[in-house]
Amino acid sequence: MDKHLEHMPVLSRGRHRNPKRGACFMELASYLAGERWSDHPACTHPLLAALARLVNDNVNDENRAALVPLVPSIIGLTGDDLRVDARIALRCATTALPVAAAERQLALAVSVLAAEEMLARLDGAPPGRLSEASRRALDEVPHASAQARRFSRAAKITEKGFRRYAAPNAVQLAVVGIVQACVNDPDALLRRLLEETIADCAAMMHGTTPPNDATTTYGPTTARDSAPVGASVGVTADGPARVGAASEAAVRV
Repeated sequence: MDKHLEHMPVLSRGRHRNPKRGACFMELASYLAGERWSDHPACTHPLLAALARLVNDNVNDENRAALVPLVPSIIGLTGDDLRVDARIALRCATTALPVAAAERQLALAVSVLAAEEMLARLDGAPPGRLSEASRRALDEVPHASAQARRFSRAAKITEKGFRRYAAPNAVQLAVVGIVQACVNDPDALLRRLLEETIADCAAMMHGTTPPNDATTTYGPTTARDSAPVGASVGVTADGPARVGAASEAAVRV
């Protein structure tokens, strides 16, 4: 860990008035960036910052300090390219889909397909393009994937709607799904999600090397049937919320 980070405010949940009261992940980022104290600093892409706030608030207190080394790497990752929103949404959805409870799988599968559709559209690629990471995630939940494909064929998504609703909802759904998943260490998965999403954004904005599974390959989409899953979870349409381990109530956007 960087020496100067040893004397920084201690990470804790929620918003803080000043550094003496502690800091969330993005407040610490604003501090290090030399900005006004804020959990919505200008130094980071809004959707990436939303993911960081969600991860900060949903890891256990004893594990939150492990997020501190990631804070400097999020500073300067900003811009208005919609591909960044789509890549963030895709990373979140593909990470959560294989571990999420059955009732969340349909919404997450739809999020995967929506993000892939938006990336293909922005790249001028043919519809139906899938990355290898998306293909693997969808293959883990074949029935939800088949339902999601039927839904996606009937639905139309605009660039404005994707930025304002679909992408933020994918981030929220992913964090909720991981927090409530039956996995050994959800905190480690949340940290990995944030770390890999930061790496994705850095690769897009600064030309650095992305995580291994971010490499994209393409081919025809497929679907298999399996046991039915539950209905998709309802999510507020005004952006990613703060969620607790047993609650999805919006706290801070």
